[in-house]
Amino acid sequence: MLHINEEVARCLLCYDAPCGEKVARAIRAARFDNLWTAVELFNQLSDEELAHAEKACIHYDKPIRISELKQAIINPKSETLNPNSSLPSLAINFCNIPCENPFFLASSAICTNYEMVARALEAGWAGVFYKTICKQDIQEVSPRFDAVRKEGTPFVGFRNMEQLSENPYTVDFDILRRLKQNYPTKIIIASIMGQTEEEWIELAKMAQDAGCDAVELNFSCPQMRLTGLGSDIGQNSELILFYTSFVKGAVSIPVIPKMTPNIMSMGKPALASFYGGASGISAINTIKSITMSQDAEVSEKKTVSGYSGKAVKPIALRMIYEITGNPILHNAGIEKHIDISGIGGIETWRDALEFIQLGCRNVQVCTAVMQYGYRIIDDLILGLQHYMLERGVTELKTLVGEELKNFVLPHDLDRETMVFPKIDREKCIGCGRCYVSCADGGHQAITFDEDRKPKILGAKCVGCHLCRLVCPTGAIGIAKRINKTK
Repeated sequence: MLHINEEVARCLLCYDAPCGEKVARAIRAARFDNLWTAVELFNQLSDEELAHAEKACIHYDKPIRISELKQAIINPKSETLNPNSSLPSLAINFCNIPCENPFFLASSAICTNYEMVARALEAGWAGVFYKTICKQDIQEVSPRFDAVRKEGTPFVGFRNMEQLSENPYTVDFDILRRLKQNYPTKIIIASIMGQTEEEWIELAKMAQDAGCDAVELNFSCPQMRLTGLGSDIGQNSELILFYTSFVKGAVSIPVIPKMTPNIMSMGKPALASFYGGASGISAINTIKSITMSQDAEVSEKKTVSGYSGKAVKPIALRMIYEITGNPILHNAGIEKHIDISGIGGIETWRDALEFIQLGCRNVQVCTAVMQYGYRIIDDLILGLQHYMLERGVTELKTLVGEELKNFVLPHDLDRETMVFPKIDREKCIGCGRCYVSCADGGHQAITFDEDRKPKILGAKCVGCHLCRLVCPTGAIGIAKRINKTK
């Protein structure tokens, strides 16, 4: 039995892949949860082409099982694929700015010069929050990245010690001017950081003069070498209010404060941004963290720095909800156009969808681009379009905030009913993972007999579903919800 997710995760996603452009593209589509495109591409490939691709695979271990992968992907997905259907537009307004899609580069190492940003825009990204511009002399450390891994999976979390743009600020504004001139339909946003009121205003005016569509205020960088900058501002609601209002009064383009997650609650800083006149809010920046591997060392020393990647997504979503779930800001989003740009652990279109369903009108991507390249935009766009097509959604704005109504406080949750796990005997391979987890971390509600088939003990099961989460084959599903027995 071939497990799709495990097999596509083995692919090295090679540059100029020896297996062939179409095969590589199909595997990449499956890797990033865009099975519709994977089916389309695999259907165009003959058995001979697949066999040749497997032979050409340069995997360090053993070749990707491409022929088996094709069958595993096509069988469950073919029925839902309609190649004759036209895909919906992903166009959406953000801070009253028309955007061709919701996918932006986040202010970071992935957008530090003209050539990089131009390649990304040509690849299909809607716009860029350019790497933060300042008037300081930025000196970076080496090395400055580290990765947290789990069971061979790269980049579960990513440690980053990088600060702001190392270019002279006049050079960066010239880059932004040229980008807007050469890509007028793309959205160019300058991220800035000042040390004084005068610097914030000066940099914002330079962004406006360069033709930028908006200006992002970096109140959130967690690894500045000088105090009073970055997240030091983002942790102080008064400073957020003052600097936001200073900049808002100096320029006519939208002003978008970028929030730090290094606080207990996002509510007060978000309200400070709102009362300061912000048109939008970006959230979140990286989380202050420590990694202890040798790769984290700089001259045999360690320090606190920013953490990003897939591992931070649940934290980012919680903080997004603290903004969009706020009654004042939620109503303002309709009446006064304070829009939210979501950031944190976005790799696939489904990740992006979760931010959109919590109220974001666009999303920013960084760590996934650092790992996989700008090319992931293909699957972000196509995956979200196919999802909308399947649901019959014609406008992306329909999805914005649609899940907010489903959130309640813990004391409002249903505690009178439960759902038993349900074992599919055909899918079960008898590994016993469910038994081990239930015995050692659950309620001892699973038996494991000599035939290596688990069985749920209804009298002991509390419906926690730990067994379902650890099952490697997806053999444990959900039964019908029932009332608890007294």
